[in-house]
Amino acid sequence: MFALVDAVAFYASAEKVFDPSIRKRPVVVLTNNDGCVCAVSPEARKLNVPKFEPYFKLRKFLEQHNVVVRSSNYELYADLSTRMMNVIGRFCDNQYIYSIDESFLQFTGFKSIIDDWHAYGQDIRLAVWRETKLPVGVGFGTTPTLSKAANHAAKKLEGYNGVAVIDDDYSANEILAKMEVTDVWGIGGRLGKKLNMMRIYTALDLKKQNPKYMRKQFSVVVERTIEELNGQVCISWDDVKQPKQEIFSTRSFGERVTDVHDLKSSLSTHCSIVGKKLREQSSMTKQLIIFAHSSPHEDNFYKRSFLYEFPVPTSDSRVLANAVNEVLPQLFHNGVRFYKAGIGAIELVSEQFMQADLFTPTLNNSKLMNSLDSINKVFGKGTIRLASEQQTKSWEMKRDFLSPRYTTRWSDIPKIQC
Repeated sequence: MFALVDAVAFYASAEKVFDPSIRKRPVVVLTNNDGCVCAVSPEARKLNVPKFEPYFKLRKFLEQHNVVVRSSNYELYADLSTRMMNVIGRFCDNQYIYSIDESFLQFTGFKSIIDDWHAYGQDIRLAVWRETKLPVGVGFGTTPTLSKAANHAAKKLEGYNGVAVIDDDYSANEILAKMEVTDVWGIGGRLGKKLNMMRIYTALDLKKQNPKYMRKQFSVVVERTIEELNGQVCISWDDVKQPKQEIFSTRSFGERVTDVHDLKSSLSTHCSIVGKKLREQSSMTKQLIIFAHSSPHEDNFYKRSFLYEFPVPTSDSRVLANAVNEVLPQLFHNGVRFYKAGIGAIELVSEQFMQADLFTPTLNNSKLMNSLDSINKVFGKGTIRLASEQQTKSWEMKRDFLSPRYTTRWSDIPKIQC
């Protein structure tokens, strides 16, 4: 048996954990630079607040309905996610964290122990609520895809009260008949339109198709999805997460950047982020993409990018930042109002099998980088950083509605008065 446990409107629910005054109020969370609505609480959903709509278009509507608006508090969300996953992991013998708010569970030796999966699902929900104050939905299924479908029913279909179980053909058909085909895990909107043209409108319609025929029409992914809907396990997660083949760090600015030092500060910060991610997966990069551009909606759109090749692969943040210094004079242009900048490490190699150059001395200092990472892990992100990062903060992300970072900053720890 498999299960999928995920939080209900995770970002919005996380905002309510340490602020009981807004627990029954509608809440929306905005994307980077307070651009669009990315999360909507159940209360706000009843007001038909659309997701991914620009905030400036919805501002008056949200004010009229007394909706709480919050900027994305990534530090808080990451910490609450870790706590939630730790609680969920106690209820199974194999856990796979699929995203920041979703976790697959596998119960290899539990079938003979658990008599009532519905009751067990409620136990999971209650434990998560008691220890994190996050509402979750739980879906059980005989395959990962069916557990995902059951989770959809638990959260969005009437009569399931947060827990749904698919353990036979009857329970599967009952739920799949109420789901659109695009609600099936792995079936996107574009594929859904093609399936609709074949008169496949619901998940149950998809289940009834011939897997081999659908593979010829589409792909092996569709074939496996149909087999999973019929109770045959085809999809599994890797025991070891594969390292990324490319690592990028990009961000739009909170305010337009017109100063070369501000642009350098931003790119240096991206170098630190990419360097840290490279070291975390024991990789090095041979090439670095460095780019910056103005807004495509402004006149005289400006965009420049450079490909910098290292003589020796590196994961040293200082070496990455030196590459930025070399291309910055060609990247920056007076009069341009820069809207976004970033870097990308491509052509990655394993640190273990990195081939050194006999005639080119390396500038990498792995001991120094290990010390930097260790200190920042103990004392907090940014305790030690590149000097070029500290020149200015005017380019940082705009977060005018940011809530306190209750669990990651000493100054923001909740205070209780008795």
